[in-house]
Amino acid sequence: MEPRNKLPFLVLFALTFTYRTMLWEIEQLSLQAKKTTSLIMEMKISYEGKKKVNAEFNGQIISTDQPLQAGGDGTAPAPFTLFLASIGTCAGVSVKSFCEQHSISSENITISQEMNYNYKTRLIDRIELKVHLPLDFPEKYKSAIINAVNLCAVTEHLKNPPLIETVTKMDA
Repeated sequence: MEPRNKLPFLVLFALTFTYRTMLWEIEQLSLQAKKTTSLIMEMKISYEGKKKVNAEFNGQIISTDQPLQAGGDGTAPAPFTLFLASIGTCAGVSVKSFCEQHSISSENITISQEMNYNYKTRLIDRIELKVHLPLDFPEKYKSAIINAVNLCAVTEHLKNPPLIETVTKMDA
């Protein structure tokens, strides 16, 4: 066999070896992922003054403040307001993603969120999300968009709430 004829064989061999190596590495990562059942994420909470409390997560700072009537300056949403907004905005992200996946304009789609406050329990006991669709929205996607909203991460966490534990730690 002449040297120039060996080149395609060597290229094919190298590509095959590289592909098999990649498959092995992916398999190893998959095995590691199966052994790991969780990931610890940390959010840092700090105080800015008066009733202002910030949360830092993934390089972003989320500011909160209490309203004037609760002793704050009203310069940012209250934490509970952000909690409620996270439900509607997560639904909005789900709708937007669904529309993008199906090449549907989301320009005239809005969502309204109604919360029922129970005076006896002093808690919100019902939240209704209404997805307002334009008249030209495809009929065949109406139930699918509801399913997309119901699968948003915030809603999923409310259906399966995490265990919340509070501990103290003395820092030097």
